[in-house]
Amino acid sequence: MTAHKTLLLCSCDKSQTFDSEALRKAAGAEQAIAVDQLCGKELSVAAEHLGASNDVLIACGQQAALFERLAEDVHAEIQHAAPLQSIDIRDRAGWSAPDAKPERLHAKQAALIAAAQLPPPMAPAKTIQSNGVCCIVGPTEKAIRMAGLVQDELGVTCIVNDAGPIQLPSAAYDVAKGQLTGAYGALGNFKLEFAHLQPLHPAGRGELGYEAAKPTARSECDVFIDLRGGAPAFPSHEKRNGYFWADPEKSGELERIALTAREMVGEFEKTVYFRLEESLCAHSRANKPGCTRCLDVCPTEAIFSFGDHIQIDSDICAGCGSCAAVCPTSAVTMNETPFEAITKAVEVMAKVYREHTHESPRLVFHTLEAGTEAIANLARYDNGLADDLIPMGLEHVDRIGHAEIMAAFGAGYAEVLILADNELDRRAVTAEVELAQAMLKGTHNSPSRIRVISAIELCDAGDNAGRVSDPVLLVGGRRDITRVTVAAMSEKIEEPIPLPKGAPYGAIEIDSDKCTLCLACVSLCPTGALGDHPDRPEVQFTENACVQCGICESTCPETAITLKPQLDVSKAALSARALHGEEPFECIKCGTPFGVASTINRIVEKLENQHWMYKNSDNVQLIKMCDDCRVKAQFHGSTAPMAGGERPRVRTSDDYLDS
Repeated sequence: MTAHKTLLLCSCDKSQTFDSEALRKAAGAEQAIAVDQLCGKELSVAAEHLGASNDVLIACGQQAALFERLAEDVHAEIQHAAPLQSIDIRDRAGWSAPDAKPERLHAKQAALIAAAQLPPPMAPAKTIQSNGVCCIVGPTEKAIRMAGLVQDELGVTCIVNDAGPIQLPSAAYDVAKGQLTGAYGALGNFKLEFAHLQPLHPAGRGELGYEAAKPTARSECDVFIDLRGGAPAFPSHEKRNGYFWADPEKSGELERIALTAREMVGEFEKTVYFRLEESLCAHSRANKPGCTRCLDVCPTEAIFSFGDHIQIDSDICAGCGSCAAVCPTSAVTMNETPFEAITKAVEVMAKVYREHTHESPRLVFHTLEAGTEAIANLARYDNGLADDLIPMGLEHVDRIGHAEIMAAFGAGYAEVLILADNELDRRAVTAEVELAQAMLKGTHNSPSRIRVISAIELCDAGDNAGRVSDPVLLVGGRRDITRVTVAAMSEKIEEPIPLPKGAPYGAIEIDSDKCTLCLACVSLCPTGALGDHPDRPEVQFTENACVQCGICESTCPETAITLKPQLDVSKAALSARALHGEEPFECIKCGTPFGVASTINRIVEKLENQHWMYKNSDNVQLIKMCDDCRVKAQFHGSTAPMAGGERPRVRTSDDYLDS
């Protein structure tokens, strides 16, 4: 059997067109087979090639599950079944407005298929063990009813927060009364704190009562069901594995929660979404506060301060990627959606589209779930995506920062859009979008080329008559590509581009009247942006390395440093320049340079004839000496503090005879 790859194309009952040869080349396939009803009367074509080819790519997303089942059946019959990959080119490209240009649609289809051939990033996973220990917190009536729904699969403890009656005690679950004061952790490792906890006293006849209250109590559980009806115990609670919050406004919440909660027993595989390089983190140095960008944006509070760097709880992390989008040093990167993978996919799609149309496409980032569904609905019931708009799906649009946006412009896109599923998504990307828009202002381009949109705007045609800039070589990290792209988009580089407060690019200003050149800022700079001169007292600064973490500002004992957010794309930003420096003071004895001339003179001025140790003496001259000469002067001078009296003359025999 000859090894080959087959591309199966379907016109979906002649509702879309395509260029078979262009798509075959984009897929790297040996052959492309086009049919009209691959999921219906021509399903046998798919079965035939799944059995005969070594690799099959089916250009249909809607019926992917059907083709997967077919592949399983073929695999059961023959020993070597072809690997199957499905991709949607219909909703995202083929179905568009009636007046859409076919060449653009065909180019977009080719671009999507070409990007799908890139190797997917591999994310590690960890195992979480849940023994099914469940804690239910809420009013008595709801808590007891929930316990009855899940008691067969979970080991339940109910913590009720009211004085509601309990009709009959049950050996299937425990009951106590108390108030939840704190909650931490995730599936398999919740830690709960309560105040005034009273265990149920099940013995005796008559109405059930509670035992004496404990001021505080702690409990651990694997599954946490919150029926209190108020605010959730965690921010972005829907992303917290093992936590179930009942919305008091919805009916049937208990049954909905019970259906899922009962399955939370056993071993679960959880993706480790991030990679943390602690040595690159600019969070703190020597207990001086620095960068807190990831702490500020994390929606689940999975990130916490840990000395000079941050730590991320992999159990809590939901993989939104907002931390990686704002990290200025790339200390935090994402395993599932690394910057390099996003950049490569964006670059490949733009290149293929330009080769077919000689025009610049537009790009829209969207979520794989709600965003993909919105695109499918627009394609089926409306005009679909604009013919020049290429979609790129991600798990979360929070992952998109200014660097990803600028990488898209560097690849040659005319416009970059972000489809927000809801107001939370819109707020999550606002700061990074505003930063990218500020960069565009400095390039004489319209900031409106970057927009956060709603689904209905996907149908709108764009103005892509010409490229924003020629594509640049997208090599390097986030800061490198941002800098190169902005420089390429600038018609003429004159002054640094002002950026919003908190931007991870910029300069620092030193007040020379305050600075004593103690170099504390230099010693604590985490990125090496600040340095000193080997031969003289001087603070040097390399702007391209500065991430505006603020450690230098918080460290300076003289409050002489001010941060100045800006982006300088000139060559000068790549080299060290002097911010503040002075001539060294030369020792009055040996001439060796030491200290800072202004500092030594200031000390002499303050002490000479002002302090009792420096009145009517030459002690002030000691201040003007280097360390070695100062020691010699102290121990060999007439006023040496450790010197003894004059030694008496040794008496000899002659002295006694003469006397």
